[in-house]
Amino acid sequence: MVHVSDRLTAASWRTIWCWGVPWSAGCWCCSDRSPHYAALAMGDEGRAVGAEGAQREFRATPDWAESAVNGDHLWSPTTQSGDMCYVGEPECTKHGPRYKCAACKIVAHQSCVPVLIDRLRFTCKATFRDVGVRAYREQASTAVTHHWVHRRSQKGKCRQCGKSFQSKLSFSNKEIVALSCSWCKTSYHNKEACFNLTRIGEECTLGSHKTIVVPPSWIVKLPRRGSFKSSLRKSPKKKGSSKKKSKEKAEKEPRAFVIKPIPTANVRPVIVFINPKSGGNQGVKLLQKFQWHLNPRQVFDLTQGGPKMGLELFRKVPNLRVLACGGDGTVGWVLSVLDQLTFHPPPAVGVLPLGTGNDLARALGWGGGYTDEPISKILSNIGNSETVLLDRWQLKVEKNNDAKEKGDGKEQLPLSVVNNYFSMGVDAHIALEFHEAREAHPEKFNSRLRNKMFYGQMGGKDLVRRKWKGLAELVTLECDGKDLTPKLKDHRVHAIVFLNIPSYGGGTHPWNRAFGIEQATDDGLIEVVGLTTYQLPLLQAGGHGTCIAQCRTARIVTSKTIPMQVDGEACKLEPSVITLSLLNQATMLAKRRGGRPQAQSAAQESVRVSVLRINMPDYEQHHYEKELLAQAALVVGEMDVSPAADLEQVRAMICKLDSPNVPPDWCFVDSCTAERFFRVDRAQEHLHFLMDIAGDQLFILEEAPDVQDAAGGSGGSGGSGAATKDVSRETSQETSQDVSQEVLSPSDDQSTSDRASPDPLTDDTKDTHAAAPAAMAAHAPHHSYTPVYSTDGVPYASGHGGDSAAGSSRTQQKLFGLNYVKYSHLLEKSSEEVLRASRENDLRRLRDLHQQGYSMLSIDAVGQTALHISGRADHRDIVKYLLANAPPSIVDIPDTERGQTALQVAAAAGRRSVCCLLVAAGASLIVKDRQGRTAKQLARAAGDETLADYLESQERFHLVTEDVETIV
Repeated sequence: MVHVSDRLTAASWRTIWCWGVPWSAGCWCCSDRSPHYAALAMGDEGRAVGAEGAQREFRATPDWAESAVNGDHLWSPTTQSGDMCYVGEPECTKHGPRYKCAACKIVAHQSCVPVLIDRLRFTCKATFRDVGVRAYREQASTAVTHHWVHRRSQKGKCRQCGKSFQSKLSFSNKEIVALSCSWCKTSYHNKEACFNLTRIGEECTLGSHKTIVVPPSWIVKLPRRGSFKSSLRKSPKKKGSSKKKSKEKAEKEPRAFVIKPIPTANVRPVIVFINPKSGGNQGVKLLQKFQWHLNPRQVFDLTQGGPKMGLELFRKVPNLRVLACGGDGTVGWVLSVLDQLTFHPPPAVGVLPLGTGNDLARALGWGGGYTDEPISKILSNIGNSETVLLDRWQLKVEKNNDAKEKGDGKEQLPLSVVNNYFSMGVDAHIALEFHEAREAHPEKFNSRLRNKMFYGQMGGKDLVRRKWKGLAELVTLECDGKDLTPKLKDHRVHAIVFLNIPSYGGGTHPWNRAFGIEQATDDGLIEVVGLTTYQLPLLQAGGHGTCIAQCRTARIVTSKTIPMQVDGEACKLEPSVITLSLLNQATMLAKRRGGRPQAQSAAQESVRVSVLRINMPDYEQHHYEKELLAQAALVVGEMDVSPAADLEQVRAMICKLDSPNVPPDWCFVDSCTAERFFRVDRAQEHLHFLMDIAGDQLFILEEAPDVQDAAGGSGGSGGSGAATKDVSRETSQETSQDVSQEVLSPSDDQSTSDRASPDPLTDDTKDTHAAAPAAMAAHAPHHSYTPVYSTDGVPYASGHGGDSAAGSSRTQQKLFGLNYVKYSHLLEKSSEEVLRASRENDLRRLRDLHQQGYSMLSIDAVGQTALHISGRADHRDIVKYLLANAPPSIVDIPDTERGQTALQVAAAAGRRSVCCLLVAAGASLIVKDRQGRTAKQLARAAGDETLADYLESQERFHLVTEDVETIV
């Protein structure tokens, strides 16, 4: 056999390289005037842009609804000069407003965007996976490939040759200088010597921030509501059940996305919340910068629904970190939502200060404001930061019924939780006047300098008026049960401040260290400081206030309406009784100081999980009603499990539970991914983690006796096989993107080998009945068969030695049918291991299996070989090995679900390099699937015109060659 690489001559490689486009001297791959201009930068995902792309509204942030399209650009208006329209001539309209994509940094005119999307089909980097709820753990789904973009100007140096990119003096330069990946930011010269074919589908490392970037494979788009099909016979749609649902549940919009993280010790993903209104125009610019450096779906605009949606989405991500970009109010908003969601353990929160004030950011070492520091450096600091605890205090306000004077103030404070400080008196009065003036005339408060001047002016007026010199006469203060009111009267304080952090009022430090006790944010103590109008201006020069006490609880009684502020939010509060007590401690990110060693990542804490058993009758009746199933479930027990444990490890722990409710035959149930419960195939348990399928409750499903009887099993082992058969049948009825690759695991071999042989065909398996081709039959021991293909493409077998047709069909079904995957000892081992090695791109394992004598023609439940699986997943090394070592017939073996060969599957998935390898290996270009479509037609239906043109040219070439051979 000739090795596949030997078949690809220099001429054929050139054909592959240019995809049928004549070699251009101006560009080593293609011309920017050609419709194939953007072919190089196209990814394998994000093809769902059609003719309606021109009508799709421009978005600056990702779409989280069901209508989300993978590969959508994030457009924002730009006036930056120097960047040319990405469409290029002659398609560019050269007029109209220009927009820039924040995620891949291309520029296009508004009228050119439909051309870019519909004609050139250049999509942005894929930010999520749309692979179905069962296939998201497949190796093909977890790999991230580069997203290459042509650049007419580029900074830095080439990754291959190390030379700088040529700088062009002309602003109208149309030459493509470099190709860069919008994920890892790696750049190469636009030369064949620097950038070759192998880099197009190369796996991306996500660049220097890979430890904090959320990979697209973690974000899974759920199927549309109602599209998740069930294999259960008793699964009618209950029209009445929806009427019984509460109004809250009916009004709650179903989730369109779910996060499926892969636990890794050194990965600490960061989700970013930005308030665009903070710091003038800084927030908007920062939003776009973070979208460029990170996955845009881990960056959230707080003006679009707040932080709750993002925190709920990433709730199960281990080692999660949160970056709040804004003022102290933004940080408090995020911390309050974390309290509502009850994270275990809570994520650490970092701060990027915008605007003025920002005392919490100062206390944590992040400074008082963002000053155009490179975002890459900020992200590195966040990744290397250390965690500290922050005391948070609760304020309870009750009306003071004993007060004689009734004011016109409010009954409650604007905030009930103190993160920074709580004060009353002259400072709160100045803050309140500032807020009221800004609300009345916002145009006068558009700069930091003007805001500081206003504060200084108001402070000067109060210095003269001394309006709150009698504050101590209106307030009673108790700290830890001790009355400190006389001390307030002695010092004639004009303001009382409860300090939780060292910084106050934009960077001042009122607490005097000479008092003898240092301040700490995690000691469970809050500092009480008194200020006069003389001390307030001296704070800016390094002065201090009057230290009153440090306490764990405080009680304040006011007899008059007094201005108060909580973390900068001011109001006038009517006479009240205020109780201050410790609420909890938040985990914050503090900037690491130089010289301190980086702390080791803490091991993930085990979580306590309740194991519940569901009976099959309840599952068949209520699998769409999660609440009813949870109520009907029986408690098996509780156990402590690591969130990073896979289901195989969890199964072993459940089997060790000393509980009579552990059934002999059971499977896991996913209760948190889709709109309904569904079973997890045992053959895929090693791919899933506990957090993928469960929260605080883990559900297992007991197999019904009738399911075991249908499989012909008696005893504990039979149910496992029946369960896998049902799960495989359930999976095969899903959408075309969620292709079933579920087979029985080798661990069940001995338990199922002595099972009685059932009927050759049942009603459940007629639609997916598969018979193996001749090459597969040749590897089956003690049997010999000759395949006979019917007119509809479904293979049948006729036996030797005078066997009847019925007997031959029965024996063939035993060897190669879906219900009899385990019949042949050689087939049952190779079916699982060979296919798994191909699916996981494990070339070494595949080579070892081949050397041990296992068949390279193994098929799965839908009749697909390892070549089908590896071709669809773009595992080129596996494809090359199979073409070099498997029997030649493997290239044209059709599957039993659609009747497609490996070439047709690869063409439908847009795998160009794989298609070239298969064509070079002799795969048929004219064979049709059950829908009558060739590989060329499948590529065109997938929207890959370039691949379709290439296959058409190869098809004509082979037809001409065959005609010449016939004439000779």
